[in-house]
Amino acid sequence: MLILSRKAGEKIMIGESITLSIIGIRGDQVRIGVDAPYSIKVFRQELFDAVKEENKAAAESKPVLPHLKMPL
Repeated sequence: MLILSRKAGEKIMIGESITLSIIGIRGDQVRIGVDAPYSIKVFRQELFDAVKEENKAAAESKPVLPHLKMPL
């Protein structure tokens, strides 16, 4: 893991197409702006983990199909 120190207003480049901007620092919170191409999905870690767990649970469950009444 690379650890960097940045001040408000400074940026970090990831490759040539992703920029992380330190928007502000207040107490123990840091506001970060992410500028990335639309093809790259950006998630907060806790949201990413929740979606991953939901997908895993859905893949492991049996599908529930409703009974359809077909006319004779």
